[in-house]
Amino acid sequence: MPKIVISVKTDKEVKENVQKIAEEIGISLSDVINASLRNFIRTREVRFSDIPQIIPEFEKFLGIAEKDIKNKKNLSPVFKSAEEMREYLSLL
Repeated sequence: MPKIVISVKTDKEVKENVQKIAEEIGISLSDVINASLRNFIRTREVRFSDIPQIIPEFEKFLGIAEKDIKNKKNLSPVFKSAEEMREYLSLL
């Protein structure tokens, strides 16, 4: 089948990130776009989500924070005023 060129506008950062990831797994940006287009043809759907996704690094951080809370470790007291908070922080 003959190939054609499609011009797509995207943010520079998006393009660079996709190219980097594609290169890491041994494919091209064109391969990524073609796979997306073929998937759209096959499923007749495009998925968008407004549900925030937690990145693994943040999930790890949350796990540490939850463990600290459970063990009552690395917690500050509750402050009744900004001045009380400043005093506490100045003593650290």
